[in-house]
Amino acid sequence: MRVKVAAIQASPVYLNREATIGKAGELCARAAGEGARLAVFPEAFVPTYPDWVWRMKPGDPLGEELFAMLLDQAVRVPSAATDALGTIAKKTGLYLAIGVNERDADGRAATIYNTLLYFGPDGTLLGKHRKLMPTGPERMVWGFGDGSTLLGAPETPFGRVGGLLCWENYMPLARAALYAQGVDIWCAPTWDRGDAWLATLRHIAREGRVVVIGVAIANHTGDIPQGTPGREILWGEDGWICEGGSAIIDPNGEVLAGPVVEREEILVAEVDTASIAASRRAFDVCGHYARPDVLRLIVDTEARQFVGLSLDASGDPADSARPS
Repeated sequence: MRVKVAAIQASPVYLNREATIGKAGELCARAAGEGARLAVFPEAFVPTYPDWVWRMKPGDPLGEELFAMLLDQAVRVPSAATDALGTIAKKTGLYLAIGVNERDADGRAATIYNTLLYFGPDGTLLGKHRKLMPTGPERMVWGFGDGSTLLGAPETPFGRVGGLLCWENYMPLARAALYAQGVDIWCAPTWDRGDAWLATLRHIAREGRVVVIGVAIANHTGDIPQGTPGREILWGEDGWICEGGSAIIDPNGEVLAGPVVEREEILVAEVDTASIAASRRAFDVCGHYARPDVLRLIVDTEARQFVGLSLDASGDPADSARPS
């Protein structure tokens, strides 16, 4: 089966959830118009990647102001925002993978997660993955995902779709957990770019015998709205904040499209899904090359909760859960 996939390299509407989702809808319509069946957006696209964490010291008061703005515009799952994203997928007939800043749906906690959402062409939310390990100063804004969202890669008519976020792709055991699910098309939304990152995408493609869609934000200092706290201090110089570098790679590690830098662009490539399985004849990372008699991985898929309450029939804590 031949299918077109799209990497949508674009700038979000900075710290504006509704406007960013609206822009995503326009971009999806364009991708669908070019024949794409799957569209992949960058890491933390809604409402933006918090790039300021790389520009300030921990404890800087500006960090609190910007975090409050990000928290206010983060996406609850489910919510009206995810409904809007599902509507985009349904209107365009696309399978959609998009990075968001996720806030707990019940609103009781103020932790944000770096999350990848998957939608089907019927508008259904097919799954989500929370980044396991925020990198460096990203820990000033994002919490840690757990194994409960590491499994469950969605099945599509053209193969199983899954992936990891940014430097999670450097975690060999996390990759193995995805390979074991039979992922065929690997989504790698990111903030990284450059030759070393392109080499990473090509390695994953060849290691997993998967099609890799690496996609980054392309945004400029001009995209930061006037009045944003610390705008002149943090983004004073005119230039690219993230220049992009998105690319689509085939299962043998060959570049099908990109990398493209310093502009917004929708990369579209046609892939032959039959070539994915055929390429595993020589190297099947979870098949004849796995050697489970020597090497095995155990993945803890339990959701980790801070408090577990045992409730009685009335909804009150059971006696065994009450403090003594």
